[in-house]
Amino acid sequence: MIPLFPVDEVCPVCHKACLDSFGEHAVHCRELPGFKYRHDLVRDVLFDIFRCAGISAKKEAPVNFLTDPLEGRSTLRPADILVFGWVGGKHACVDLTGVSPLVGLGGSAFAVGQAALKAASGKVTKHEKACLDNQHVFIPFAFDTFGFLAPEAVDLLSRVQRVMHSNVMTPRSMNVVFKRLSFAIQKGVAAQLVARLPTISM
Repeated sequence: MIPLFPVDEVCPVCHKACLDSFGEHAVHCRELPGFKYRHDLVRDVLFDIFRCAGISAKKEAPVNFLTDPLEGRSTLRPADILVFGWVGGKHACVDLTGVSPLVGLGGSAFAVGQAALKAASGKVTKHEKACLDNQHVFIPFAFDTFGFLAPEAVDLLSRVQRVMHSNVMTPRSMNVVFKRLSFAIQKGVAAQLVARLPTISM
């Protein structure tokens, strides 16, 4: 609740909406810079956590079947992270999505995590069948800018935490997984805010 922006000033990044003093628009503005940076930063940190835990994974893996069924195979895209042999010997496609919990409220009451849960459900609808048809497992990794993690993300991180604790027995290994992810999310949010701060002439 710290006022950061002049009220009614047009967003200098998207040029489509007015900034509010507390940065609500800045947090969920989908234009670059910031929005993609936040996604990529969290993805890179998650991939590094897999690496530190000794889990075999590949970033931006070209699996050649992730697509929107309504858009056709011209929209093929890589998995954010492909984790090898993660579930019953099958590779897992981990798809990250970060959302603002303030988007799409309309007249409805605010509920913690509802935006992230909706995003995770949408990802499952979009990609799970294609993964299963190709002998892969699909794991949506949805989070919001307040730090809420969807259950699939919590389950994934909890398992990685156990693997890390088993393979890397240090005091830092106890809570490092969730702490690193939380910090990455907040750093991404900070980047979105900073990119929209007014320029101060000296």
